Amino acid sequence: MVPGTLRFEQVGPLARITLCHTHRFNAMTRLMWRELRVAFEHVQLSQDIRCVVVAGEGSHFCSGGDISEYAAFRFQEASLREFHEGDVWGGLQAMLDCDVPIVAQIAGNCMGAGVEIASCCDIRVSAQSARFGAPIAKLGFPMAPREAALVAREVGAVMARQMLLEAALFGAHDLKAAGFLSRVVDDDALDAEVQATALRIAALAPQAARMNKQTLRELNQPLAGVSSGFSHHKKVVKSTLNPYAYANSAEHREGIQAFLDKRKPAF
Repeated sequence: MVPGTLRFEQVGPLARITLCHTHRFNAMTRLMWRELRVAFEHVQLSQDIRCVVVAGEGSHFCSGGDISEYAAFRFQEASLREFHEGDVWGGLQAMLDCDVPIVAQIAGNCMGAGVEIASCCDIRVSAQSARFGAPIAKLGFPMAPREAALVAREVGAVMARQMLLEAALFGAHDLKAAGFLSRVVDDDALDAEVQATALRIAALAPQAARMNKQTLRELNQPLAGVSSGFSHHKKVVKSTLNPYAYANSAEHREGIQAFLDKRKPAF
């Protein structure tokens, strides 16, 4: 069997990262997690990528982790910790740290690791036939703490409990109602909708997009931790960002001048 991998493609300002492990519905291998980290570290350093789409190859987004690998490392505490804290969280953290807007293109199964990866995306567009869940209780293990915190933050605590405690599966419209999905479209319209979304983002000011993501990241800073809320996040933003450093930037000047000139800005 062909081992799982990631495919990275770039056309102009748009990048596409495809999870490629079709005979296992794009289940994530350890190598794929490491490749995910490398791919998003590359996107973060790129000056010409304005939007990145994450999708699965074929008819599924990601069915979870590749269980065929699990016996090799899950039964020893040290290797299990390294898997979750190194491989898995390394890939997810690189996505969370990425200042470039990320769009998830979700079709078919979005389970476990798939929900975690989608949770790191800014805009999630789903086919109406997609299914979501994290039925790992059937495999006898819990979701790692930081991964659970990420999922609970994005899908909501009630739905996260159902996914983890009942092994409940949900449809796309359930996830849209929960606020997890931005849009649900007919299956045959998914490609076009995601492409249109990515092009809309790429046509806007890239510096503003990056700064918006930095601000939103700071607001969500205590992901797994100690405190949260408005009074806390005001302090975090003030201490780590200069939110007005863009004042004299060419992009800022162009956006304002184009509005005054009644023309389309050239970002």
